[in-house]
Amino acid sequence: MMSNTIFMHPATYFILGAILMPFANRLKLQKVLLLAVPLLAFYQIHHLPASFGVCHFLGFELHFGRVDKLTYVFLHVFTLMALIGSIYGLHVKESGQHMAAFLYVAGSLGTTLCGDYLTLFIFWELMAFASVFLVWYRRRKRSIEAGYRYLLVHTTGGLILLAGIFLRYQNIHDLTFTRILAEGATTADYLIMIGFMLNAAVPPIHAWLPDAYPEATVTGAVYMCAFTTKTAVYVLARGFPGFTALAILGAIMTVYGVAYAVIENDARRILAYHIVSQVGYMVCGVGIGTAMAVNGACAHAYAHILYKALLFMGVGAVLEATGKTKLNELGGLYKYMPWSLVFTVIGGIAISGFPLTSGFISKSMIIAAAGADHRIFIMLMLSLAAVGTFLSVGIKLPYFVWFGPNEGVKEAKEVGWNMQLGMFIAAFMCIFLGFYPEYLYRMLPYPVTWHPYTMHHLSETFQLLGFTGLGFYLMVKKLKPEPKMNLDLDWFYRKGARVFMWVASKPVGAANDWVGEVYRTVGYRFTMAVARAMSWFDWEGIDWVLDGSAKGVVKGGDQLRTFQTGKLQHYIGGAAVALFIVLIIVVLL
Repeated sequence: MMSNTIFMHPATYFILGAILMPFANRLKLQKVLLLAVPLLAFYQIHHLPASFGVCHFLGFELHFGRVDKLTYVFLHVFTLMALIGSIYGLHVKESGQHMAAFLYVAGSLGTTLCGDYLTLFIFWELMAFASVFLVWYRRRKRSIEAGYRYLLVHTTGGLILLAGIFLRYQNIHDLTFTRILAEGATTADYLIMIGFMLNAAVPPIHAWLPDAYPEATVTGAVYMCAFTTKTAVYVLARGFPGFTALAILGAIMTVYGVAYAVIENDARRILAYHIVSQVGYMVCGVGIGTAMAVNGACAHAYAHILYKALLFMGVGAVLEATGKTKLNELGGLYKYMPWSLVFTVIGGIAISGFPLTSGFISKSMIIAAAGADHRIFIMLMLSLAAVGTFLSVGIKLPYFVWFGPNEGVKEAKEVGWNMQLGMFIAAFMCIFLGFYPEYLYRMLPYPVTWHPYTMHHLSETFQLLGFTGLGFYLMVKKLKPEPKMNLDLDWFYRKGARVFMWVASKPVGAANDWVGEVYRTVGYRFTMAVARAMSWFDWEGIDWVLDGSAKGVVKGGDQLRTFQTGKLQHYIGGAAVALFIVLIIVVLL
């Protein structure tokens, strides 16, 4: 264990790094700082005590550090991803983007380590407000608008979470962040769960994700695909394992996200919808709640962060080189960007669950856990989503970006060395975990007795992937991307926002104008009448009393002045007479 003299909360490294970033930029040390901070944090998480950072504030006990195996597996992948993201973004000179990314990571690490709901809420909101700048820094009109919608949705989710925290404290007078049993869950507990579910992009409160992530900066999208939804998976696994509603909603997520990804045209929107689908596996695993299912959810979160970041990095490289992400505008890039092609294909086969990749050793654990728990329909939905994943990301996306017939880009060049290095590390981890799954399994919360490389599992996987590939070959013309917009559930809050703006500007605005007119005609006159009355009282009432008193004093002084003759003998005589009168009074009394 590390000495307390050099111990530091991992989130503190990123907060200090964000503060120092502008100064490091001026001193030409920004790249050094970008690498040093995540490396220090990655080293630190291996030496954390089981409990630390307990303090009291306003009568509440705050617990900034609680470490167990569930915490550790998420800390490990979060700090590793922060390092990969920093390497990928080394070429970005703008300090603001790096500051937002570091604060975003700090919020995620703080949420993962917290032991109470108040600390959780503080870091939870830090994530929301830091990550929105990764959208705004793209500085396009669509990005600004998407960022505002993103912030409004997450602010609403934060308020729901805070309401649940307040009600829970009112019920039990304890803010400790512990597991909640489904049998005794209250309204407060369900409000907290809804707040977590919003960040996990559970339908119908998911549309903020495909709305905002495609509009983020090239490096910002890499960070965003890794932290918000997986931090939500962690808090759900910590607080709500075994809730059947999560199992059902998670299964729906897997199919819902895939369905939209299959028909999408924008590459980054395809990947965004696949976040909804893949996080659905994790939410479903948490909802099933068995040791195997929770292990599968954690393993898949770890694997997903790496291969999804790899895919966003590959598509980001295409955007960096060509300025385009729509499939109907791309094609033939294999000639110009061969390394980005290789890395993107590795990400595509990993997310599809190919043997010897990270997706194969994690996703199948959740499907097997559903079968072991006799949730056959859920197991079938998860398997169907796996087919759609390979169809849309494993085949469709790389085919139309790299090999498609529509060569909308005639010339491009490979991205910089740092972006390729970031993709290489993520791709290496995808393959490494596929060959050596015990590296990940040892970090999971419960002992792992399941083995992915069985003949039954391999045969099943090859059959699903093989028939999916055949289906794409037969339907390739039907799957040709078209430049169209697909409506999602965000249509309701977009339209709802317009209705709200109309109500605010028309009926409410008219009522405000009417109240203002009433004030001008009635209230203003009444106020002026009161002011005139007060002015009269000031001049006539108060001045009469004060001036009258002053005049009385002056008059009395004039009368006393007549007794002042200026002769000493008169004063002595007067004093003698006064003394004589006093003596007579004393004798008589």
